[in-house]
Amino acid sequence: MPTEPLKLMALEEEDLATISALMQDAVFVAKDLTFSKPAGRLELQCNRFVWEEKRGFFRKPARRRAVLVCKRVSAVRSIDFTPGADDAVANLLAIQFEKTGDGPEGSLVFTLSGGGEIVADAECIEVLLSDLTTDWEARGTPHHPR
Repeated sequence: MPTEPLKLMALEEEDLATISALMQDAVFVAKDLTFSKPAGRLELQCNRFVWEEKRGFFRKPARRRAVLVCKRVSAVRSIDFTPGADDAVANLLAIQFEKTGDGPEGSLVFTLSGGGEIVADAECIEVLLSDLTTDWEARGTPHHPR
């Protein structure tokens, strides 16, 4: 039986690690990544893999449409990724926070497959993950060779 849609908030690194695990293998089109400097808001709409549900013979792999919102963001830059490009598809592997001083400020680092990164400078960790839809059957389960 499918779990309820997620609605989670991360305010510290442990919380962010949980959201990162749930967002692993989320796929998105570059145009679904938006940044509003006046609002200090980075938003990523994606199709996330539903890792939290047990899969088996009767329970097929699934995805859900989700939105990840990062607040208190002052700047965004990317490496080997072009935000806003219509046809560029990316696969998210992890989200980490790198502190830049003694205070709460730092950078949210989104690691993408193929070596790309999105780096969001933030006053602190304030990240929200919300599922927008229920499950649909995925084509397969992501595989990461060791």
